Amino acid sequence: MQIATIKGEARGRSNRQALKHLRNAGKLPGAIYGHGKGTESIAVDKRDLEFALEQGKHVINLEVDGAPTQYLLKDVQYDHLQQFPIHVDLMRVDPNERVTVRVPFEFRGQPKGVREGGVFMHAMTDLEVECKLTDIPELIRVEVEELDMHESIYVRDLDLPEGVQPTVDEGALIANVTAKRGTQAEEETAEGEAAEGEAAEEATASEPEVFGRTAKEEDAGQESK
Repeated sequence: MQIATIKGEARGRSNRQALKHLRNAGKLPGAIYGHGKGTESIAVDKRDLEFALEQGKHVINLEVDGAPTQYLLKDVQYDHLQQFPIHVDLMRVDPNERVTVRVPFEFRGQPKGVREGGVFMHAMTDLEVECKLTDIPELIRVEVEELDMHESIYVRDLDLPEGVQPTVDEGALIANVTAKRGTQAEEETAEGEAAEGEAAEEATASEPEVFGRTAKEEDAGQESK
């Protein structure tokens, strides 16, 4: 796992004017916390941070006064349009401790079902996993080339690296291929479901109906006489 290096510096408490000046200088405010120590206020290089985020990094080396220290990128706040980062939270961690992070999926290949006219749908774009800091994958590749019409991929189907454990149920849906609306495949599926419903109704209708009092009620009536 390659670790990105981000330049930073310590900063004191900032008012709105100071934060504006900071951002105009190409820097972003941030905080460091965790491991029972107090919160530290920092400023990081905006370009360095954006590059690390584009590369899907979860761990960074923050270089302050020439001395790099490893931190977990715990949270990033964005502007109201969700386009540009405006604040970053870093967490102190031990390289050997287990952490919980979200790792994005990379769907590879064109599903067989799509080539047959279906539509590829994904219910998840990333997966929350638990693993050691040094074992965090940058992404999780999901091969979908052989995914046929009406077939699905679940969490249990993933081939995760050793030591990486999902925190969600293994039966959680990741992606599937469904028929386009109005196509013959969708109509056949709907017809099959309708046929199952009709069969269930016929089975219910074949049971004899009881009108008036039941047999137990008749016996109870006779005993009372």
